[in-house]
Amino acid sequence: MCYEIPSSIVTTMTAAPTPVPAPSPVTATATRTSRPATVRPRRTLDWRLRFGALSLIWGFSFLLIKVGTQGYAPFQVTLGRLAFGTAVLAVAMAVKRERLPRGARTWGHLAVAAFLLNALPFSLFAYAELTIPSTLAGICNATSPLWGMALSLVALSEDRPTRLRVAGLGLGFLGVLTVLGAWQGFSGLDARGTGMALLASLSYPIGWIYVRRTLAGVGSSALSMTGAQLFLGTLQLALVTPLFTTLPSRFPLLPLLAIAALGSLGTGLALLIQYGLVAEIGPTTAQMVTYFIPVIATAAGVALLDESLTWSTPAGAVIVLAGAALTQARSRS
Repeated sequence: MCYEIPSSIVTTMTAAPTPVPAPSPVTATATRTSRPATVRPRRTLDWRLRFGALSLIWGFSFLLIKVGTQGYAPFQVTLGRLAFGTAVLAVAMAVKRERLPRGARTWGHLAVAAFLLNALPFSLFAYAELTIPSTLAGICNATSPLWGMALSLVALSEDRPTRLRVAGLGLGFLGVLTVLGAWQGFSGLDARGTGMALLASLSYPIGWIYVRRTLAGVGSSALSMTGAQLFLGTLQLALVTPLFTTLPSRFPLLPLLAIAALGSLGTGLALLIQYGLVAEIGPTTAQMVTYFIPVIATAAGVALLDESLTWSTPAGAVIVLAGAALTQARSRS
């Protein structure tokens, strides 16, 4: 988001504590303000255009991370990213007059979620791209649904494995081995950077499972919950960054602009777009954006950063995405 916060997390945060499904924001608004049939509601930008914009924003995030680390330390890149993203969500909350969540217990769970979903994966991707190309980082990010499916079989009792989903899991990790060139003994591959990128993608589903277990039915909106979460992530990086980095002696402009775009667009604006997509077209369709991210990340890295590309990278990426798609399949009733 990179693979920021899955749409399933958004629906978890906004779920009502009772079994009765809550109406979507669009439906609720239409119910409260019933108008004559002759008056048509104002249309927003078509969801397909917003879907494409979200794919581009998150796909280019890996390029922006790469550019940012060329002038600043990875922790500094992550801190700037979270700070800019928090500022965007703070403005959105002020415009919509959203209140921050209440309760020490809720804030404690949000602090853990901020670490697992923001501070840790963002930092790992930034450190990984010091030694691996942004194209590889984007493809590693696409393994999050695979990790999520594997973990849900253990941690979530309601997720029952099917033959199709298990086959997708095996196919996906076969694609990972293809990307990494396993038959060549992983020659020329930076194991540490690749491991960090894969660990970052693993952190997302762990955080999702944690949120699902601890923050379901809190009652606050997704916007206020995520705004608080990003704020806590910013505080965490603000405490850690001075311990491992020193204040830059100079502030190169291009990497600084990349960090600003990464935070304001790739973190703040992207989440706002995703909320609208989930409310309008549902989480299943909105989550399909995950499969476009590695394609865009690869194209951007090759075209703008002159990163090398062998046949195994796009071939393995296709296998990874096919496996990830199968892991999201649901058996028919």
